[in-house]
Amino acid sequence: MPSGPEKTTSGPPVGRVVGTEDSTPLLFSVALDQDAYLQLDDVVVTVRAVPGREPVATAGVVTEVRARHEGATYGSDVFLIADGVLPAQVQEIAEVTTTRVDPEVYVPPWPGAFAYRATGEERAKALYFDQMEHKVAAGLGRDGDPIYLNLEFLDGTRGGHVSISGISGVATKTSFALFLLYSIFTGGALKNALNAKALIFSVKGEDLLFLDHANRKLDSGDGDDLRAAYATLGLEARPFASVGFFAPPTPDDLTGRPHVVGRTSGVSAFWWTLAEFCSGELLPYVFADAEDERNQYTMVIHQVAARLRREAVATGHDGAVTVEGRLLRTYDDLIEFLSDRLTDEDARRNWAGPVTGTGTVNAFLRRLRSSLKPLRSVVRGDLPSSGRRLVTTEGQQLTVVDLHNLPERAQRFVVGVVLAAETARKEAAGAGGLLFTMLDELNKYAPREGSSPIKEVLLDIAERGRSLGIILIGAQQTASEVERRIVSNSSVKVVGRLDPAEAGRPEYGFLPPSQRARAVLAKPGTMFVSQPEIPVPLAVEFPFPAWATRESETGAPPVVAGARNGASRDPFARLPAVDDDIPF
Repeated sequence: MPSGPEKTTSGPPVGRVVGTEDSTPLLFSVALDQDAYLQLDDVVVTVRAVPGREPVATAGVVTEVRARHEGATYGSDVFLIADGVLPAQVQEIAEVTTTRVDPEVYVPPWPGAFAYRATGEERAKALYFDQMEHKVAAGLGRDGDPIYLNLEFLDGTRGGHVSISGISGVATKTSFALFLLYSIFTGGALKNALNAKALIFSVKGEDLLFLDHANRKLDSGDGDDLRAAYATLGLEARPFASVGFFAPPTPDDLTGRPHVVGRTSGVSAFWWTLAEFCSGELLPYVFADAEDERNQYTMVIHQVAARLRREAVATGHDGAVTVEGRLLRTYDDLIEFLSDRLTDEDARRNWAGPVTGTGTVNAFLRRLRSSLKPLRSVVRGDLPSSGRRLVTTEGQQLTVVDLHNLPERAQRFVVGVVLAAETARKEAAGAGGLLFTMLDELNKYAPREGSSPIKEVLLDIAERGRSLGIILIGAQQTASEVERRIVSNSSVKVVGRLDPAEAGRPEYGFLPPSQRARAVLAKPGTMFVSQPEIPVPLAVEFPFPAWATRESETGAPPVVAGARNGASRDPFARLPAVDDDIPF
């Protein structure tokens, strides 16, 4: 039988389709020539003739490569073969998982047919890059060529949301998410990039407070290589040009100074006044633990929140409130007031409901009092309003909310309130423009079991967010501990280095067995990216950040707003800012 039609493009074959193993339309093997090789993730194409049809090209990705001595029987034969006593030869065989059949005639590759390493247009066709109208660079493949994501699965057109999993500190989840945002905003695929924004919650130190500074590596000996890597992806190596930073106020400081150390300017303090806390019915976000919604005292939460909304009257200019004739200036004052009302026999019926038992009320009060220390710094009525800004994505493309100095309970409160506000604002404004929301430790905010106000907000974003123009980029160490509906609604799934036990979970069933094994060994900067159009996840390596990821990496000062190509920079950017609203 013929071995199949000759390939018309240039490039020598690397081997032939194996005839000693079954060849199927979805999986086949290639025996390699002695002077050729294939490595994992290489793209391979083979062509066969089909009676009455045009030749069928089957392309795929190498998912396994093995080598063995043919002619050997025992393990010790390797020594005899090495000494030339026993005749044998080394044979390498590559297993190829099919990605595309063109035309779509699903016949098995013909045994003995030539197999070629796909390059250029053939590689793009094999990986469906030719059908992507708007391509977003995700990094470089093992062959050094770009790997792309289809923007339509990132901007809500055909899908949305990104799930990134991997071991903390090794999988570089945050770094990849930031690179992906940078590629989306500056790569040219997103036509209305100026209207797209990103909201980033930072929970690990002050590493994300310098994204508007160039990484000093750009000016080192490796700078040319770094710029070349970005250029290969069609990007310019430079920091983010439009970033706003928010941090909670410093505890026990009545000036409202942001609680940061490394960056001394350009950071706005945020907090919620008692008036906003009451009028916005923010009390449920104080009880953001996943198990809280399953308890009976949740009815008290909503009853008290509604009562505060009706009774609280804003007093003064600092956000204090008066409730039933009592002036409240701090979160401590509010908790003390609620304790008094709920422990008073006459007042309890009005505040907790007429049929609520004392046990339920006491359970509510115990948990409310436990929130005093975590939340007293972000719910205030005693700070000057002139130095405060509510967390907002208006005015900049990237918004970084630094939470690392807050206790975990306060972090959940801030995330829940900000996400709910941004979702409501985006819903009122319509789907024009995109809001990418990047949240690390997603398993903490949307765990698989239980319910909470934050989890409900995240579920709402996952299930209908793309219709509103809200795209969730969630990162977690263990996808198996995240709410299933959030993970399943993510069109793009990314995996870095995994814990061996986690790699065996069914949530990673989209990874072939060889990639599951490799994920346990993956080095920082290597990710396995799965997207709907390509049936096999692709291994990518993304370049080192061009922006500073910590204070020690800061190089050039931030780009001046409106400067072209990053040429003009502000030498006074690190000096303390002046509030124009303060009279002199």
